[in-house]
Amino acid sequence: MDKNENRNIDEREAAMEEKLRDLTGDTQIPPSLEPGAVEKMLQEKKKEKAKKYRWRYAGIAAAACLCLVVGVTAAVTQRAGSSGDPHLSGSAQADADSGETGSSDSGGMSRIASAKDYDQIYAYLQANQKQLEKQARMYSDDGASDTMDLAAANSASQESTADTGSFGSAVSPDESAGSSTGSGYSDTNVREEGIGEADMVKTDGENLYILNGKKVEIVSIASDDMQELAAITVDEDSYIRELYVEGSRLAVLYTRSEYTKEDGFEIRSRDYTCTDVYDITDASAPVKLNTITQSGFYNTMRVKDGYAYVLSSFQVEQAAPRDDIGAYVPSVQGSTLDADRIYMPESQMGSEYTVITAFSLAEPQEQTDSRAVFGNAGLCYVSGTSIYVTEACYDEAQADVTQTAIRKVSYQDGQLEGVAQAKVDGTLNDSFSIDEYNGYLRLVTTVESGNIAVPINGLSADSTEEEDVSTNSLYVLDEALELTGEITDLAKDERVYSARFLGDTGYFVTFRQIDPLFSVDLSNPAEPKIIGELKIPGFSEYLHPYGEGQLLGIGMDVDEEGVTTEGVKLSMFNISDPSNVTEASKLVLENMYGTDVAYNYKSVFVDVEKNLFGFRAYGSQSDVYYIFSYDAAEGFKEVFSREQTGYGETRGLYAGEKFYLIAGNTIESYTLAGFEKIDDIVLGSIEPIAME
Repeated sequence: MDKNENRNIDEREAAMEEKLRDLTGDTQIPPSLEPGAVEKMLQEKKKEKAKKYRWRYAGIAAAACLCLVVGVTAAVTQRAGSSGDPHLSGSAQADADSGETGSSDSGGMSRIASAKDYDQIYAYLQANQKQLEKQARMYSDDGASDTMDLAAANSASQESTADTGSFGSAVSPDESAGSSTGSGYSDTNVREEGIGEADMVKTDGENLYILNGKKVEIVSIASDDMQELAAITVDEDSYIRELYVEGSRLAVLYTRSEYTKEDGFEIRSRDYTCTDVYDITDASAPVKLNTITQSGFYNTMRVKDGYAYVLSSFQVEQAAPRDDIGAYVPSVQGSTLDADRIYMPESQMGSEYTVITAFSLAEPQEQTDSRAVFGNAGLCYVSGTSIYVTEACYDEAQADVTQTAIRKVSYQDGQLEGVAQAKVDGTLNDSFSIDEYNGYLRLVTTVESGNIAVPINGLSADSTEEEDVSTNSLYVLDEALELTGEITDLAKDERVYSARFLGDTGYFVTFRQIDPLFSVDLSNPAEPKIIGELKIPGFSEYLHPYGEGQLLGIGMDVDEEGVTTEGVKLSMFNISDPSNVTEASKLVLENMYGTDVAYNYKSVFVDVEKNLFGFRAYGSQSDVYYIFSYDAAEGFKEVFSREQTGYGETRGLYAGEKFYLIAGNTIESYTLAGFEKIDDIVLGSIEPIAME
């Protein structure tokens, strides 16, 4: 098999990996999830691929990714000592436990400790490796899996780490605006009002910028007849993830893979996140200004006040020798990060970084700052002032419940600074389960206890018959991530399915058989209180403020036994009195078994002022893109629907008086009033611009 054939196979696998990252980036997988089918698939994939590729240092490093196969991390993290709150440990406690001292600012705030040198990082890596090898032996001794099977499955798993950001939507806590920019065209549905996010489609009102495979297509929408203006492509070893448009700048974000050869095998050795920034003053002739590179797979991007913040996930090569620094320390713009720019975890373990790079969109010639958070990359949330990197922790030896570690990095005008770290019991459902408001961080988590050992092939090392016991908790942390208030032991045997924090009130949905929508009074951060609980069949997977006193829920309808799914469910909750929330109206889309909303909030089109929201639903017969409006008297009204083919993502947006539906390489335009078809175009008819 020649190099091109090898590369084509790897492209298909990498594309699948990127799609899985998109679908799971915001999802915390519970430790009770049995991954037998997933691991079997990885083992079969490994047997096939081993003939063509092998990973650098794969022989020993295989066990290091054991927990990534099942979507969880196995870093050992210390709980707080007997003094202090049993549900949370702060950075000061962590410094005491690990023997390190964090610096303090003038206010006495305890900061995250930076790495002393590369030797310290390598020592953490070795400790992590020993722990995972111990776990692997434990599983092997119990007959759950032999060493060779673990190596095969986990060597493959280094290429299937979940994207934690998309990774990765919505409005500021006080507002109920949708995706409208107020300037005649819609923008991506974002997580935090005023914080820009990249996506697969953007518009500036005059043109559409569309991710189409390995190209970014620029299409003029100045007239009724759409016209392709230009196409930008990346090299064969790169995979475009998202794009961003602001003013005269276009940023194209992609993951680039490097390959080397050893013993006749082609090895995918290193991955980098790249951001190409273009001047699009003349959209028909984009001019590249610079490329910013950083180690790892692309995670997510945020933009505020003209500065871009790009996050990537860098998985270390566990068995790398000490002198191969690039295998276990990330680089930015080709230079290895200095140790003092790397923030260390509470415990002496780690295998992954979240790399953060900042630069000016107007002057992207050089990055303004860069930092890395070492540990095990997880879900990220970006507020108006801070970047929060979280990781799920599962270790029965250290805690009898699941936990989430939180690292806080402040940002302003392209500068980054580590602030604090802490840990709470339970894990986050998605980025809407964590929110910053008036300097306080609020989180709602699902706490699991009992048999929480990480399972392999559907079996855990402790093969007890005891079922997991789950409850839910809400925490309020101050600017130093010290515990201010909490509510624990909520909704036993249920899990958080969605959440939304709106100013001094929080809402979250749990589910097992019915859908309790809880409302929480957060006006006093030290004493949060449950003030309402609405119980209805089904569950909401996504919540969005929809005008004053209204909260839109998109999820699934389930029978009263909580067993049979009866279709996609739309709910409009009346939250004018948070202590007495009611379901004002509902609509069930029968024969539909899911929506893209559940996996990616950016896929939702919402404009509250225009009273329109749209999404793609997956059906037993076909997929359909719907647009609805809502009236308090008449309820939900379907105003547009279009059957979808293929498996690509779909986006809907408007510019001026037209609505555009983008699916794959096809664009359709409609009148915004009445949704009458105007034009359609299939992309790919012009030659991409040759870039250096």
